[in-house]
Amino acid sequence: MNNSIWRKKPMAAYEADMKKSELKRVLTKWGLTSLGIGAIIGGGIFTLTGIAAHDHAGPALALAFVIAAIGCTFASLCYAEFSSILPVEGSAYAYSYGTVGEIFAWLIGWNLILEYMMGATTVAVAWSGYFEKLVHLFGIELPVTLMNDPYTAGTKLGVDGPVPAFNIAAFFITWIVTSVLVRGIQESAKTNNIIVITKLSVVLFVIIVGAFFVKTENWHPFIPERVFDADGKGHFGWDGVVTAATIVFFAYIGFDAVSTQAGEAINPRKDIPFAIVASLVICTILYILVSLVLTGMVKYDTLDLKAPVASAFADAGLPWAVFIITIAAVAGLTSVMLVMMLGQTRIFLGMAKDGLLPAFFKTIHPNFKTPWKSTILVGLIVSIVSALTPIDKVSEMCSMGTLLAFAMISGAVLLLRYQQPDIERPYKAPLIWFVAPMGVLFNVFLMTQVRRETWHAFLIWSTLGILVYFLYSRNKSNLNKN
Repeated sequence: MNNSIWRKKPMAAYEADMKKSELKRVLTKWGLTSLGIGAIIGGGIFTLTGIAAHDHAGPALALAFVIAAIGCTFASLCYAEFSSILPVEGSAYAYSYGTVGEIFAWLIGWNLILEYMMGATTVAVAWSGYFEKLVHLFGIELPVTLMNDPYTAGTKLGVDGPVPAFNIAAFFITWIVTSVLVRGIQESAKTNNIIVITKLSVVLFVIIVGAFFVKTENWHPFIPERVFDADGKGHFGWDGVVTAATIVFFAYIGFDAVSTQAGEAINPRKDIPFAIVASLVICTILYILVSLVLTGMVKYDTLDLKAPVASAFADAGLPWAVFIITIAAVAGLTSVMLVMMLGQTRIFLGMAKDGLLPAFFKTIHPNFKTPWKSTILVGLIVSIVSALTPIDKVSEMCSMGTLLAFAMISGAVLLLRYQQPDIERPYKAPLIWFVAPMGVLFNVFLMTQVRRETWHAFLIWSTLGILVYFLYSRNKSNLNKN
């Protein structure tokens, strides 16, 4: 028995997990890339652009996307190397378990739960905003109290504080996605592929058509002067750009979701690294172009927080384009939810296989070959939280979990190079002695720029995770058995 919190899962155990996996290996190189794009393109373009530009960066939103992309590039190269060594479900959690130790793996896994759960919740709320706009285009007005959380509904009704409200649209879309995920990975991937083609076409439409309606004066000043509100909270300036980078960082976590699908990839050692890098490069270029067009079409302080892209085209006098964008956003955000919730259940699966979570989370459906029980549980939690929580609160919590995972994996891949230099690495990250430390520093720096309230919530969540580990997971761990 090894009772140390620094115990590591041996490489032989990973090999055994791969051989006895009950999941279907059906995902190709481009199928994995499509899943990555499906997770990345959505919340970042259709929703977070409004929050980040309106409240923090102004036209310098494009710079925020560049900053976030740089940090993601360092982390993505480290992820790619790890995924070629350990092509198993579990993503950063699994990678750190074999290199740094169980307590670190647990903390990463615990925060990945936060990342994916809050990610899916953020997108569900955003989906509701675009769905409300879509039905409005057909002349249908839905009650404010049925399309918003209690706090947002109170604001819209001019009430100081929450009112009785329930975001029923966010609640129902979560259960629709849950039902697709329970049915199987092949059905989920096919659904995602169709949606990805649709929304990539619309993103290109936004860039090309929107470019004709850009007014360069809307870009001045490119970085608005730093201001403080009545509560002493700062906005804009370079600090605002960096804060915006921490918010839009959420938009890039799709490449992390790719690594959670290793158990269902046909050739994971080669295809996972390709899909991680390809999806990140494609989406970064699109994000920068869309942010420039968006802040050029309308003044940043007039952007709608829930549906900024559609609102920008409406303000530009293009109501016909609003139909196209809104329909694509509704479909596109659905695929983001699908991949977020898919990744969440595979994290649960990896942790449950190692004994750190109850067997409930690793129960595979005999016909669908999916972890159906945990999928339904995730659907239940996401549906309730999304129906009752404002979008800006959940999006920042998601970014915190992502930043921590990226920083720790960047350090762990360098540690593994030192500990086991001769291990087979089908993909090796270039300039690892530079890339890995920069991945750690960059992501830790972005964590320091997150708002104090977000830090408080993050520390509470982490403390709860440590308690769960010492009260349950440490003793139940497979490594704690003879």
